Amino acid sequence: MSGLYIDADACPVKAEAERVATRHGWPMFVVSNGGLRPSQNPLVQTIVVADGPDVADMWIADRCGPGDVVVTGDIPLAAKCIETGARVLRHNGEAFTTANIGQQLAMRDLMADLRAANPLGMAGGGKGFTKADRSRFLDALEREIRAAKSAK
Repeated sequence: MSGLYIDADACPVKAEAERVATRHGWPMFVVSNGGLRPSQNPLVQTIVVADGPDVADMWIADRCGPGDVVVTGDIPLAAKCIETGARVLRHNGEAFTTANIGQQLAMRDLMADLRAANPLGMAGGGKGFTKADRSRFLDALEREIRAAKSAK
């Protein structure tokens, strides 16, 4: 059966994802290394993995596949999930695809290099998460789950 995997440590749309998954009767796996309040929803499994770099990412990448939807902001995890055939969304509803993941990885690496080379030590903050982002996510998740269901 298909499922919805949430990379939950910094996910601002867990509640929204749960509502959409419940409407479709889909199991949802909320994966983190702790600190989350478990849902009472029987379709939602809270998975707590060991502390360590990328342990939650590895758990998701090892289990997702065709017909699954993954929600993450982690670009390397998105690339691994796309390789398995899963559909992948950012928290703001933007889709990671085979067509754009290479560019996303390259941009991530470029930005990491620029931050590392910043001689003044200035850090830029990302833009805030808005109501429009939340709405775009809900629409995109609905589309992705419907597409995954029809592909099966």
